[in-house]
Amino acid sequence: MDIKQTKRILFIGYNFAPELTGIGKYSGEMMEWLAGQGHDCTVLTAYPYYPHWEIQQPYRKNRFWYKKEVQHFDSGGTLKVIRCPMYVPHQPSGLKRMLLDTSFSAAAFARMQPLLFQKKYDWVISIAPSFQSGLLGSLYKNLRGAKHLHHIQDLQIEAAQDLGLIKNPRLLKLLYGTERYIFRHTDVVSSISDGMIDRIAKKAEKPLLFFPNWTGTDSFFPMTESGGMLKEKFGFNADDWVVLYSGAIGEKQGLEAILHTAKTLEAHKNLKFAICGTGPYKKTLQNIAEEMQLTNISFLPLQPKADFNAFLNMANLHLVIQKKKASDLVMPSKLTTILAVGGLALITANEESSLNKVVRKHNMGLLVDAENQKALNDGILKAFQSNENNSIRKAARTYAEQYLAIDKIMGAFEKELNT
Repeated sequence: MDIKQTKRILFIGYNFAPELTGIGKYSGEMMEWLAGQGHDCTVLTAYPYYPHWEIQQPYRKNRFWYKKEVQHFDSGGTLKVIRCPMYVPHQPSGLKRMLLDTSFSAAAFARMQPLLFQKKYDWVISIAPSFQSGLLGSLYKNLRGAKHLHHIQDLQIEAAQDLGLIKNPRLLKLLYGTERYIFRHTDVVSSISDGMIDRIAKKAEKPLLFFPNWTGTDSFFPMTESGGMLKEKFGFNADDWVVLYSGAIGEKQGLEAILHTAKTLEAHKNLKFAICGTGPYKKTLQNIAEEMQLTNISFLPLQPKADFNAFLNMANLHLVIQKKKASDLVMPSKLTTILAVGGLALITANEESSLNKVVRKHNMGLLVDAENQKALNDGILKAFQSNENNSIRKAARTYAEQYLAIDKIMGAFEKELNT
């Protein structure tokens, strides 16, 4: 890469590597990719806590103060990661999430002040959530004249309002007003789905950039190994037909529906359900499953990165559970990895949502209405009894290769930074 094109980039966002799922995964891979291209990157972030909702080892001993990590790349690029202390609730709620956001913003603001007197960054990239990171990005832009890109992974305020987490009209007015301020002091607003871009366009009179989440098509791929051998590796019988939900386990996701489907379909003896991951609601789901006397469902821990490709290949059907109002607000990060392994995904997304439209357009998954128990039951049973889903699996992998490869997506993003 021409050295004249290298940039100094400041990143602000509390989810980051080594978090293996969610926003932290993509933020970590994004900044590592940019540093690998020769850019000088500084990251203001928190200690890894997601999806466990507890700061992980070996970081716990440092969690009450700042810590700096530096990585150098053969390209000449540098990745400096400055970790900030932050309040992390074990049982997150609407109020506690706001405290989490605010505690990070305060700690990051304090640590950003010395950066104001150092060599100027060309770009500052803020990540929502938390939308408050955009305030810090706006501040740096206004004080130092850097360009500001505000990347929206989740329409946090709308999601909290739609899901009933925030109901106070005055508080909502304050939050939306703060967001408008951020948009006014941003050069580019980016997001991960067409539906989210459309919603942002109604309130941000700024250039909009489609910047989707990617997947590692080299790390995640269809395996030719016997499905029976893979099932036995992860504790199932070779002839089991496994329905898998893998991801964060939260109270508002409606994952109880999986338990009710398992109960309804328990007469099909080789149909098995698995919920894999961690989160504050996992123990509650386990208790409900025990009360329902379910024998066809397993709760599995978050799988190691080295085993994850084989683990996803083991499943016959992958569940992507969405609330009705979330289908345009969030593009599920788990879906990109499912597509990469050529997995058969059953996705709850209503017909008018952008998620539904893109899945139908590319014929890369099965669709059922969100928050409709009968539709979920029928969709899983139909997939279980069908022998005609190979074309969907092939389309899923093709879509991942064409649209979700990290080098293609990050290459286009880098061009934006060079404008």
